[in-house]
Amino acid sequence: MLAQGYARTYRTNAVLTASPGQLVLMLYDGALKALAIAQAAFERPEEDFHRIEIINAQILKAQAIINELQSGLNFEVGGEFARTMHRLYDYHYRRLLEANLRKQVGPVVEVERLLRELRDAWAEMLGKQEGPAAPERVRGVA
Repeated sequence: MLAQGYARTYRTNAVLTASPGQLVLMLYDGALKALAIAQAAFERPEEDFHRIEIINAQILKAQAIINELQSGLNFEVGGEFARTMHRLYDYHYRRLLEANLRKQVGPVVEVERLLRELRDAWAEMLGKQEGPAAPERVRGVA
């Protein structure tokens, strides 16, 4: 139990001290983790009644993170790029809604792949901005 408290404190401190760019990276990582858990739950036996609960909860978590990413877009500064990202996040959200309603893993796999590409591109951009002294987690090592 004590280890969980330390982990929670570490995560809280990481969020409080992270740059805006690192916060976006953390959001991507959170969505990817939720989608990985959902995918694993799809592989559980259908007789496992917790399977559906896990799938639902993790897809909803990923959707909430996608909403957070979408709400952080600045259309005045980002222009067409921000509008494109808004539409892309909307697509991700709708595909996850479909996956959850129909209990199909395909859309989850698709969104996971698309989000991973965005996450990796974001991490690469952060790594270039922060240079060789960038923390390991930004460069995708952790």
